[in-house]
Amino acid sequence: MKLHYHPVSTYARRVWIALLEKQIPHELVEVDLLGRRNRDAAFLALNPYGRVPCLDDDGHVLYESNAILMYLEATHPEPALMPGDARGRSLVDMHMRLCDLQFARNAATIILPKRFMPRERWDEGAMAAARKNVLRHLATVEAQLDANDYLVGNRFSLADIAYAPFLHFLPLMDAEPPPAVAAWSRRLLARPSAERTVPAI
Repeated sequence: MKLHYHPVSTYARRVWIALLEKQIPHELVEVDLLGRRNRDAAFLALNPYGRVPCLDDDGHVLYESNAILMYLEATHPEPALMPGDARGRSLVDMHMRLCDLQFARNAATIILPKRFMPRERWDEGAMAAARKNVLRHLATVEAQLDANDYLVGNRFSLADIAYAPFLHFLPLMDAEPPPAVAAWSRRLLARPSAERTVPAI
């Protein structure tokens, strides 16, 4: 199993975390995004979108992070990162989707310029609006967490993994999380899988 990734990719990081959590043997293949090697014909033949992550499991190729997470769960069910019941599984699926739609998209509007662009190229208005959306979403997550340690069934799951790489950048977003979210974030980022995958920048 090969994971084509880049260390600064939050979406690739969530897949890498899952591989480590499940102790699945894998080979990391770094794609030079800064050198635009993701646009090379060989990589585009594997992933026509030219993005990471891209998982190649003996010719079975996936290039969407949540689909990869679900595949890893289906093919390596232990340790379980999904509940065994339909309601629990649907909640994990919902939270993974909401993470991307409501949180990650807005987070990227702030994170990408701050990490990779000079300040004069920042769209401050768009970043301020995105920060408001991030905080609004985190307030919803706060209510979902309540007194629990994890999002679904009070057990670590794919829902938590989906969020972890983005929670890492809350300080960069100047987004002060509510208390339950702050504790949840610390808990997730202290896991060995998260610590091992911390990006260099």
